[in-house]
Amino acid sequence: MKHNVLGGTGISVSQLCFGVLPMGPNQFGLSPEEGGQLIREGILSGINFLDTAQSYGTYPHIRQALDSLKHKRDDVVIATKSTASTYEEMKAAVEEARAALDRDVIDIFHLHAARVDASVFKERQGALECLVDSKSKGVIRAVGISTHSVSAVRAAMDISEIDVIFPIINKEGLGILHGTRDEMAGAIRQASLRGKGVYAMKALGGGNLLDDRRGAIDYVRNLPGVSSVAIGMVNRDELTMNLCIFNDQEVAEELAETTLREKKLIVQVFCKGCGRCVEICPNMAMEVIDGKAGNHAEKCILCGYCAPVCPEFAIRLV
Repeated sequence: MKHNVLGGTGISVSQLCFGVLPMGPNQFGLSPEEGGQLIREGILSGINFLDTAQSYGTYPHIRQALDSLKHKRDDVVIATKSTASTYEEMKAAVEEARAALDRDVIDIFHLHAARVDASVFKERQGALECLVDSKSKGVIRAVGISTHSVSAVRAAMDISEIDVIFPIINKEGLGILHGTRDEMAGAIRQASLRGKGVYAMKALGGGNLLDDRRGAIDYVRNLPGVSSVAIGMVNRDELTMNLCIFNDQEVAEELAETTLREKKLIVQVFCKGCGRCVEICPNMAMEVIDGKAGNHAEKCILCGYCAPVCPEFAIRLV
């Protein structure tokens, strides 16, 4: 599989990044053993890049995979993220990741800021300062931002402390905030030209573009400036399918059919309508109606960010 260096970081990553969100408790609920085995297979197949987050609940899955591959564990690049806003909150998030993953150094640590615009760098100045200090101490290798916002990507270009940008981009422009698809593509290119490492999320639009998986993936991985594409995988067929695409191999027809799986967001009857999901949704796709949370499917990119903030555990992606 092709590998690329992320901007000026010196970190070499596989073009296919294993997105570890969907296998966790917020979505498909694979056990750490099941998820760890799938991640292990991905690593043995040539993937060296994993993307996760504090809120995903998937550190145990990654730890399982790394513990089973002791001779390869140091070759695996891990990116994680936190919504922490203060210095102390981010410090705790970094230490949590190091302990949970049994790693002295985390390769990439992002400000997790899906729906926030360029103001994120002011609003979370303390958290950013913590990441910069952590990098100077050798605790993390690169500082990044994970975002759905064109304006945040543009602002990140001018912030010398930001090494890596992880933006949303897909061929239909689903989920992009504060700009269009082409504006995001242009911002990605400019960020790369300024030395930022860029890898992309939501190439498949949260599952909404599965009917043209190869076309959707090829659009993103061929964009100027994109070094890697994070794609969530929850079973061996999906892993095999994506490996074929990124290795420029033909995909068996039966495999293509088995991986044509649509996700659904379900709000269960015991929802109390607190509105936490509305506050967190990056695409403003959630709304409280008659005391219950509702989902506007035409806006939803099935990112799953609403599930972990629900105090009643009433939201599931299946």
